[in-house]
Amino acid sequence: MTLQRLVLWRHGETEFNVTGRIQGHLDSELTEVGLEQAKRAAPVVAEFAPEVVVSSDLRRARATAAAFAEVSGHEVRLDKRLRETHVGEWQGLSGAEVEDGWPGWMGTWRAQPTWAPPGGESRVEVAERAREVVRELDESCGGTALVCAHGGLITALTASLLEWPTEMWPSLGGVGNCRWAVLSRNAVGRQGWRLLTYNGGLPE
Repeated sequence: MTLQRLVLWRHGETEFNVTGRIQGHLDSELTEVGLEQAKRAAPVVAEFAPEVVVSSDLRRARATAAAFAEVSGHEVRLDKRLRETHVGEWQGLSGAEVEDGWPGWMGTWRAQPTWAPPGGESRVEVAERAREVVRELDESCGGTALVCAHGGLITALTASLLEWPTEMWPSLGGVGNCRWAVLSRNAVGRQGWRLLTYNGGLPE
């Protein structure tokens, strides 16, 4: 059995998103706007008709996945390997605070997927733990799987599944709140993944 399509759906808005602070593994909740985003997007995401739904265990992703479960009736499995990048000492800080405390390091982090913030993990490490989940889905699902997770993880996982060299990863932009990426294996004569949609979603 081999997974044919993978939908990577980012959680809705949180207060950290609004204030420009870095969440990492901090367990923030959705704002009212974020909850509404999830409720609006859920019926559209349901049209992908996933056979399996897996979510990060952090509350912002769980609440987003719950909106999908409400309209689809699907059971959602939680997996801590789908958590956002652990950014160590930077968690809870704004970009300006990081730049003040570690001048130039934020730029290094953005440019080098193999580099980790102090006490944190690199994007390559994030992608590898997420790929473990995808490998397990490959063994249990022959159709479409939905993964509800986080922006940094989705970007890293997408670049990794496409087998891009790490120096190309920074060219892949971010994914907005409650927006998604779709990868497929349906290309004739191709065994690997191809990117069908990136940062797809409802009009603002």
